[in-house]
Amino acid sequence: RQKKRQKKQELLSQSNHTRNINMWALAGAVAKTAVAPLDRTKIIFQVSSARFSAKEAYRLIYRTYLKDGFFSLWRGNSATMVRVIPYAAIQFCAHEQYKRLLGGFYGFQGAALPPVPRLMAGSMAGITASMLTYPLDMVRARMAVTPKEMYSNILHVFVRISREEGVKTLYRGFNPTILGVVPYAGLSFFTYETLKKLHAERSGRPQPYSYERLAFGACAGLIGQSASYPLDVVRRRMQTAGVTGHTYGTILSTMKEIVAEEGVIRGLYKGLSMNWVKGPMAVGISFTTFDLTQILLKKLDNATRLNSSK
Repeated sequence: RQKKRQKKQELLSQSNHTRNINMWALAGAVAKTAVAPLDRTKIIFQVSSARFSAKEAYRLIYRTYLKDGFFSLWRGNSATMVRVIPYAAIQFCAHEQYKRLLGGFYGFQGAALPPVPRLMAGSMAGITASMLTYPLDMVRARMAVTPKEMYSNILHVFVRISREEGVKTLYRGFNPTILGVVPYAGLSFFTYETLKKLHAERSGRPQPYSYERLAFGACAGLIGQSASYPLDVVRRRMQTAGVTGHTYGTILSTMKEIVAEEGVIRGLYKGLSMNWVKGPMAVGISFTTFDLTQILLKKLDNATRLNSSK
């Protein structure tokens, strides 16, 4: 009887964990869709030599709307939607597994990990998710900087790149992505977990409120993105080399070329301020969606229990 009870508890725990992952994936999809026009604008600036400013970004969005229509601002977002669910699921599952493995290795099983293993767990989770979903990120970048006539849909991008540039091209820019994931995912998870730990110590509450999670997530995202941003610019340049007419070799040579042509700040950090705008927006929408979905599912669960007890 005790074994049956334990098994039931394990199944319930797994079910809750799966549901949380699905809710985070949904929240991520809603947030990405909301900020997709800003993200597309940022990518276009990242891969060109045009100087970035808020005024120029607005002009680009307005010109795109006049020329190609309102929904063209979301071009490439379909690839993001296809990618965001497996990416979120893999990242969160991997993060939990790596935390458990490192906790056992360092003797912190069931307790909060110290800073270095916490950073390692976040970095490895990000690398695992990026590795398995990278071709979709490549497709998203190509669609963002090209007209519909060149690539009509996700499948067309895959087919055309494979035929004209080779299958290996789908992983072009993968090295800066992995190098960028280490500071981005590592610092994001590290900052978030650290803020949660400090909050628990100061407030005496094991879990923060929703608005506190929102603030922690926004801080974590901004720090992670800012630290890895130059590698993000390099990644986008490499991903779109086949359609922009440039040839980029190694990470270092790409950085040197960008710095020589545009300078350090205007080149390697081009569009970072756009991230500072859309980052908190995306985190806010993501956490709000997650909380609202959680409330809705709880109401549905309660309604189901009431019906089954009648």
